[in-house]
Amino acid sequence: MSLEVEKPPETTKQLKRQDSLYGDAEKVSGFKHHGSEGGWPRLLQLAFQSIGIIYGDVGTSPLYAISSTFPDGIKDQDDLLGVLSLILYTLILIPMVKYVFIVLYADDNGDGGTFALYSLISRHSKVRLIPNQQAEDAMVSNYGIEAPSPELRVAQWLKQKLESSKAAKISLFIITILGTSMVMGDGTLTPSISVLSAVSGIREKVPSLTETQVVWISVPILFALFSVQRYGTDKVGYSFAPIITLWFFLIAGIGMYNLIVHEIGVLRAFNPMYIVDYFRRNGKDGWVSLGGVILCVTEGMYADLSHFNIKAIQISFSTVLLPSVALCYIGQTAYLRKFPESVADTFFRSIPELMFWPTFIIAILSAIIASQAMLSGAFAILSKALSLGCFPSVQVIHTSKSYEGQVYIPEVNFLMGLASIIVTITFRTTTEIGNAYGICVVTVFSITTHLTTIVMLLVWRKNFIIVLLFYVVFSSIELVYLSSILTKFIQGGYLPFCFSLVLMALMITWHYVHVMKYWYELDHVVPANEVTTLLEKHEVRRIPGVGLLYSDLVQGITPVFPRLVQRIPSVHAVFLFMSIKHLPIPHVAPVERFLFRQVGPREHRMFRCVARYGYCDKLEESGLFKGFLMESLKTFIQDEAAFKTNSTAGDTKELTDPKVSGHDLARWVEKEKQMIDKEMERGVVYLMGEANVIAGPESSAAKKIVVDYVYAFLRKNLTEGEKVLSIPKDQLLKVGITYEI
Repeated sequence: MSLEVEKPPETTKQLKRQDSLYGDAEKVSGFKHHGSEGGWPRLLQLAFQSIGIIYGDVGTSPLYAISSTFPDGIKDQDDLLGVLSLILYTLILIPMVKYVFIVLYADDNGDGGTFALYSLISRHSKVRLIPNQQAEDAMVSNYGIEAPSPELRVAQWLKQKLESSKAAKISLFIITILGTSMVMGDGTLTPSISVLSAVSGIREKVPSLTETQVVWISVPILFALFSVQRYGTDKVGYSFAPIITLWFFLIAGIGMYNLIVHEIGVLRAFNPMYIVDYFRRNGKDGWVSLGGVILCVTEGMYADLSHFNIKAIQISFSTVLLPSVALCYIGQTAYLRKFPESVADTFFRSIPELMFWPTFIIAILSAIIASQAMLSGAFAILSKALSLGCFPSVQVIHTSKSYEGQVYIPEVNFLMGLASIIVTITFRTTTEIGNAYGICVVTVFSITTHLTTIVMLLVWRKNFIIVLLFYVVFSSIELVYLSSILTKFIQGGYLPFCFSLVLMALMITWHYVHVMKYWYELDHVVPANEVTTLLEKHEVRRIPGVGLLYSDLVQGITPVFPRLVQRIPSVHAVFLFMSIKHLPIPHVAPVERFLFRQVGPREHRMFRCVARYGYCDKLEESGLFKGFLMESLKTFIQDEAAFKTNSTAGDTKELTDPKVSGHDLARWVEKEKQMIDKEMERGVVYLMGEANVIAGPESSAAKKIVVDYVYAFLRKNLTEGEKVLSIPKDQLLKVGITYEI
């Protein structure tokens, strides 16, 4: 069936393009994230599911929080009321007020976490270190964010400062990857402290078990936990939402029982004056004890926002988590007022006799589920780091067909599992692990506060006084907690810093060389208008099939191409210069995936193509990708023909031959589409530049170490570019080239 392209009347408005790289952004009206529709039944269902995914680590914190706050025992009965008051107001202020009712609204089209905040800032000011921004990016349907009541003067001032200061750009990048490193540390420590705390409860019934034996019981559980990560949150976490829900009702019931049986008067702790009295009575010791108090909270709910929505999290937190956990802590305090000597094993000793074994079993299951969800969140955050070029291209496996944010990274899972088991065997008790865990949590809290403050000024454009109040209140609280937990640096607190420094060094190294490599290619780019000359110079012949030459560049032609035609003077009948580009948004709708440009004369059938993905999008398998790509290319050719015919109404210069009629052009379009199908049948060949990056001869010794040794080691041992792109090995051709940066 032929395409009919009719010439419009003279009065028709001419089509205009913002740039020669023309896409289909106008074809999509919007993009809905997970959980955005369905009414109250769907909302309540998501709220129920969120209990099993988000709150596991907060819900299991009663296993160890109070015992970590009083490692040397209880000196004064009223100290219990002071600590309970601290726990209650910490739960109210940080997870509820800050996260649930403020920070969750800083979602990135339904996605949360440190990188979501960074991507929001990136879209409103040019702070990314790689200069690959294009005008068409802003046309993607979920790229823009509606900003409430603008305070333009402050927003424009901040935007100008961020864009003009290289130090500001680097600082934003550093604190973002620091947050990522700390979340990875959290994902390593959460399984250790949760599982070890739950398993240690068995000593209440089998007191002959030694501490060492408890550790060796915990190790196989941890091994099993990391082994099932390949099945993902979708199959593990969602299935066990009923168990976590049962856990919450169970700890709430136990708390209510202890409150009624032992001392209902502990409800006085809702009076914040008990906090003042606690610090007045204990001084420095009270300040140091905050390192244990902070273990009652976590930052996981924001990172897991992409699996649910804001209202679902608000409902589940307010109606299930907060009441249940608060009652549990209140009950433990009531029990300790009567039995202060039991502070080391408060949770299990406060359980009624008949409920011990059911609670013990559910505690272990809850610890496993909580750890699994935290690990899934850590993988998701690291996959976003990959999209920014901050980590070697390791294989990312999507574990859910329904929820794209759920991923599994085999190499990282192995290393985190090994680290978690080593930490459990080495530290043996929850006290020192808790010190390390606390530093991870508070650091991420602080980073989130700083990035959210920038979002409030730059994106939301809130009143400066409101923003200042938010920043002062929460940064002050977090600074007090951080200063407290840092006093325990030697007692395990050094662990996340060591872990984070190593991970940050690797990420900074990779990103630094990645940026330098991009700039090198940009400086040695081949202008599109010189491709014809290059082909004629080397007498390049056209061979059957479709060729895809991959590079990071979105501007011009990669310097790998001249290298290719020098060594093998042949180019496929249909040839595309491909770039995979990750936009600072979670998702790009499939219809907006590709941007095309004609390179050289039409008869060359050479095109520039940028395939755009969000940082949560999964790259299609090879067969799906090339089929989708070729269909989009045919659509582009058809759209170009329509554009040229339409433009002829006012300017015949748009046509190569002004005498060509609309019907002739339609026949040409149909012939081109048939030709693409024919070449597709002959085969697709993927070409990639195998760039050997080395430091220049005049580089410093530090640069040579970073580029020639550290980067080379990572590239050799971790990079799997063709696997990430799902390129079949029998269709891959690599072109060797050396970049001297």
